[in-house]
Amino acid sequence: MNVAIARTVAELRATVAGWRREGARVAVVPTMGALHEGHLSLVRAALERAERVIVTLFVNPKQFNSAADLAAYPRTEESDAAKLAPLGAHLLYAPDAAEIYPEGFATAVSVCGVSEGLCGAFRPGHFDGVATVVAKLFLQTGADFAFFGEKDFQQLHVVRRMARDLDIPVAVLGRPTVREADGLALSSRNVRLSPAERQAAPKLAAVLFETAARIAGGAPVDETLADARAAIVAAGYASVEYLELRAEEDLAPMQSFDRPARLLAAAWLGETRLIDNVKVLPGPKA
Repeated sequence: MNVAIARTVAELRATVAGWRREGARVAVVPTMGALHEGHLSLVRAALERAERVIVTLFVNPKQFNSAADLAAYPRTEESDAAKLAPLGAHLLYAPDAAEIYPEGFATAVSVCGVSEGLCGAFRPGHFDGVATVVAKLFLQTGADFAFFGEKDFQQLHVVRRMARDLDIPVAVLGRPTVREADGLALSSRNVRLSPAERQAAPKLAAVLFETAARIAGGAPVDETLADARAAIVAAGYASVEYLELRAEEDLAPMQSFDRPARLLAAAWLGETRLIDNVKVLPGPKA
């Protein structure tokens, strides 16, 4: 059985209107395709929460900082649809760029605060692109629930803030990062890694978990983060863009560990930029 595909807002809204007449709740899982088990875990969570589930597939040009990066992003609609069908997803919404950004489109959604620093510092305009397209997808689908992975933890905060500030009636729900057996966080960009880089890649997660444990155990934050940056580079990464301790609730920078936190990092392995984060929970010494 194939998953149904809608390519226009009109088709999408007609389908959702029919579901609403049946009294169904609707969930959406926004993606840029190249689906992996992390995405599929979000679809399964959505199916547990709502009677109808939409997966969106749109490679959003407004959130890329490089034309080369946009061109290189994998586009695998046929295999994505094949992965969704056995799960029971009800609709794949796969519009083209002209459907999302028609001629004359002139509006941007910008979220301050939680978008600043971290990825926001190194990818100017990225979160404006994310907030703009996700706002459109929320309004186009009219979903009750939206599911996002926690690997993109800053993005999750941006989307929640945007929906709250614009009074879009959707519950934005985060789900834990899905990892390979060796700890590497699943990402569509992992396919770009060479065999040697793939061998080194899990060290980012290993260092983050080790560092989180040290901070939770009472180690000084600045010194521990400096050790972690050195360990990531020693493992074969070319550079560390950022490695920071931020508050779980609002992403406020933390100089000392006194409340639930996240350790967030971005690092370059060859030509591939990888991001990851892990929880830091208060322990006996906190």
